[in-house]
Amino acid sequence: MKFEKNRLLLYGVTDRAWTGRQTLYDQVEAALQGGVTMVQLREKDLDETRFLEEAIELKKLCAKYRVPFIINDNLDIALQCDADGIHVGLEDMSVKEIRKRAGEEFIIGATAKTVEQAKKAEAEGADYLGVGAVFPSPTKTNAKRITKTELSEICASVQIPAVAIGGINKDNASEIAGGGMAGIAVVSGIFGAENITEATKELRKVAEEIVEQDVTKSPMTSKSPKVLTIAGSDCSGGAGIQADLKTMLANGVYGMSVITALTAQNTMGVSAISEVTPTFLRQQLKAVLEDIFPDAVKIGMVPSAALMDVVAEELTRYNVANIVLDPVMIATSGSRLMDEKAVKTLKETLLPLATLVTPNIPEAEVLSGMNIQSEEDMVAAAKTISDAYECAVLCKGGHRVNDANDLLYDHGEMIWFYGARIENPNTHGTGCTLSSAIASNLANGLSLEMAVQDAKSYIEGALAAMLDLGNGSGPLDHGYAIQKGK
Repeated sequence: MKFEKNRLLLYGVTDRAWTGRQTLYDQVEAALQGGVTMVQLREKDLDETRFLEEAIELKKLCAKYRVPFIINDNLDIALQCDADGIHVGLEDMSVKEIRKRAGEEFIIGATAKTVEQAKKAEAEGADYLGVGAVFPSPTKTNAKRITKTELSEICASVQIPAVAIGGINKDNASEIAGGGMAGIAVVSGIFGAENITEATKELRKVAEEIVEQDVTKSPMTSKSPKVLTIAGSDCSGGAGIQADLKTMLANGVYGMSVITALTAQNTMGVSAISEVTPTFLRQQLKAVLEDIFPDAVKIGMVPSAALMDVVAEELTRYNVANIVLDPVMIATSGSRLMDEKAVKTLKETLLPLATLVTPNIPEAEVLSGMNIQSEEDMVAAAKTISDAYECAVLCKGGHRVNDANDLLYDHGEMIWFYGARIENPNTHGTGCTLSSAIASNLANGLSLEMAVQDAKSYIEGALAAMLDLGNGSGPLDHGYAIQKGK
């Protein structure tokens, strides 16, 4: 598994001290359900045979959730159970020796308490650092504490990401915001909790807020990724171009827009649509693509076959990559946003260009020609679409099949994303927002899997903010993580 620093967002480290109420396996699964992004198995006293058996079980569990599984200190066990990596302390095996034995794809984390130790670990080939303890810890009572200033100095001294560890919980985590970490590593705050899943969800939100302050609120620069949205305008601001641009800003990219149609709509529905002409659409596309070339493109509502032809021609002419297609056919309110004849052209022109297509269940039924009533049907439909158009497919579950679980089918590989069900009736623009967030993440250099995972997390935060506007299904809070006055 290729290592990406986003995996460090919420790093769960096991400890057998809290397995009285549940088995370790059940505890880890509860943490995975809550949104932990990486798991480390730490065993100091277990015999090798049982250690290996346990590691094999947990590796399979983490693989199910597409989360990296790391072994603490023991390289032999890590290699035997096919773990994704290892974390080593200051007095353990050298990073250089591990790299030689385990290979380039093996994830290696190293403990660092000083700038010198951090630089050494980086020079020897470590993928990330574990820095701490930042607070008094029940698992390491005698550990020297790392101050926020020291944490910042260590993070700034190296190019590899760092995760803070030691006594971190939901109440104190915000105190280390601004330290430059890629995430937090938590032991008792997760595995010592009465309800591990809920505790993990709370910590995930805290971790996202901390990292948001360190990363996405940095000033825009000339090197900032650029994303183009090709979609319709929503005068009420909750969907379409307006939602796309808000999402892009919130996800750290420079957003640009090419408008395909004006809509008269609000939270209660769409009352009118006025398309732009094919000539004017082409002029917009040329204006952007010849001057500020995008690192990714999101395609939303393109209401007619003639407009689709223009989009396909220009994207092909300029050889644009990272195209996320949201096949907007039906609004959340139930209104039709694409004429019937356009569906055939969508299949023939835009789908073959897409890196990823993001249909909901009704849209997936149209694209696959199948009736979808179960998760098995989702898999079959996603495969049909992917095979036919040679693109990845994110089939969004929704109420008809499951709560918030989506399926990514990427050229034969299936990845389920298990999301938390948030009871919020205001869902106007969720499809636009999700696809724009994915495109932003691709522009930022994330893999497709992580781009989807991070986008779903962003959607959950925007829904959980509980913005309530309008008399119908209201919009999300796209800027929920942006501090007031910043």
